[in-house]
Amino acid sequence: MGVTVTVPTAVAALDRETAADRHAQLNWVDLAQSMAETHSVCRRPLPMLSTDQATGVTKYVGAPCKSTLECVCPACAARARALRIQQAHEGWHIEEEPVTEKNEPTEQQRELIEARARMVGEYELAKDADDTEAMDGIREFVAELDSELRESGIRGKLPDLDPDPREVRKRSTMRRQETPDLPRKKVTKTTVGKLYAGRYRPSMFLTLTLPSYGRVDSDGAPINPETYDYRQAARDIIHFARLYDRFVQNYRRASGRDVQYFATVEPQRRGAPHIHMAVRGSDPRELIKQVAAATYSQVWWPHHDKEVYSPDRLPYWDYAQDRFVDPDTAEPVATWDEALDVMDTVDDLEPSHVIRFGAQIDVKGILGGTEEAARHIGYLTKYLTKSIGDVIEPKSNRAAEHYDRLHAELSVTPCSPSCGLWFRYGVIPKGAKAKTVPGVCKGKAHKRATLGLRGRRVLVSRKWTGKDLADHKADRVAFVRQRLIDAGMTPEDVSQVQISPVEPGDPNVPPREHLIMAMVSQKLNRRAEYNMAMLAPEDRDVSCETVVPQQDSSTDQSAA
Repeated sequence: MGVTVTVPTAVAALDRETAADRHAQLNWVDLAQSMAETHSVCRRPLPMLSTDQATGVTKYVGAPCKSTLECVCPACAARARALRIQQAHEGWHIEEEPVTEKNEPTEQQRELIEARARMVGEYELAKDADDTEAMDGIREFVAELDSELRESGIRGKLPDLDPDPREVRKRSTMRRQETPDLPRKKVTKTTVGKLYAGRYRPSMFLTLTLPSYGRVDSDGAPINPETYDYRQAARDIIHFARLYDRFVQNYRRASGRDVQYFATVEPQRRGAPHIHMAVRGSDPRELIKQVAAATYSQVWWPHHDKEVYSPDRLPYWDYAQDRFVDPDTAEPVATWDEALDVMDTVDDLEPSHVIRFGAQIDVKGILGGTEEAARHIGYLTKYLTKSIGDVIEPKSNRAAEHYDRLHAELSVTPCSPSCGLWFRYGVIPKGAKAKTVPGVCKGKAHKRATLGLRGRRVLVSRKWTGKDLADHKADRVAFVRQRLIDAGMTPEDVSQVQISPVEPGDPNVPPREHLIMAMVSQKLNRRAEYNMAMLAPEDRDVSCETVVPQQDSSTDQSAA
């Protein structure tokens, strides 16, 4: 007889939960991350301890990570960009001079300064008499006075009793013969632009680029990679900040006014940086183009056109001589200062590099309060939340090879006087010690993800608005609080709340997903309260529960 086997039906098989189904289910961590992105709160908060100094009650709260990159934290990056947009908008077409009033010295500060001045005189007398005991006592007393001055509100570096002598290397200040001269006017303290026809106060939007290193295609890759000047391109990227600083200096001298700017640095498709500037006020286009054409920066570093040592054959530290020596002859290798001393003995010495702007200069006039002004501010801040790798992601294999060759050149280009790559060129970098690894530099300029753009990507002049980002953030908080008060709500006084980091190894710190969900709950409550305040009639008192204003960088979300 045959054996009868019962085969499950297709419907029964579909009802069974598979391993793939179980793996596809969200866990608590995944759900918290999804809620953070949905409600625009930080997805990687830092645990902090909130203490109410009036009651002594403490609790754990989450502080935003404050990342400015969207790939790291979209919510924090969006808040950072919103602050930059507000900063750019407030200062571009301002009609009154930003004024910062200096505080008058207090009586306590006057007494401390007078006491310090007397101690300095006594220290000089003790120094002349070679009285080391008196000198040590005066140093201790002056240190106490300096501490009290700091606590009283004095900022800046106080003069040392024994200042270290500084050697100043003088270079020729004569302009290069191939560079045209510039007009030079006395720079006034005016920062606000001129008013035309009694009603128009235009400003400008500038775009400055670096010169061409060879023809490139639409994807940024050079048409002929063999003739593309990668060395010049790499060095221009490294020293681009020098050139921009010199341009602002020349611009102010040529225009005769204290030019104020909000600038952002972005990479072009070819990998070279270019800069967009929102400039307050207006000047003739020809003047700006003349300033750009006449601006250059000379780099007086030791010449590094040819490598002296290979990566597998570099100088090493000789403890007997207490310095780095040649790997073959054990002869001392020139230090940074020694190399510069040799340069000082050469009469017709050329700088190691000269950087200039390219011929492509874009100048636009912009009126405040127009749609064009808002559009250009959006263009200024468009890529602030993007990493350099995201902005110049290769569009083709040729572009990827181009970026690899540019990165290879940046990997052997010194980025600063203390860069470890100087060992390759027979120079000991500035500040090198026995533990310094020859030929190695961890600077961002040599990383593939940055392609030399290592510094800040937002440059703002000091008198743009007279405020910093913390002030702009406080303005957004004040706006929300005032709107709640106008609607009849009573924000809670948080002046007694102190936020401090948690102790390392604290076992009671809640998991990150708990902090995220608490921030989501707080965000929902504040958004609902703010919406009620915005909809409430101004002549009607609205009763509501006590509102707790935001304590972190997410404060501006309610006002956004």
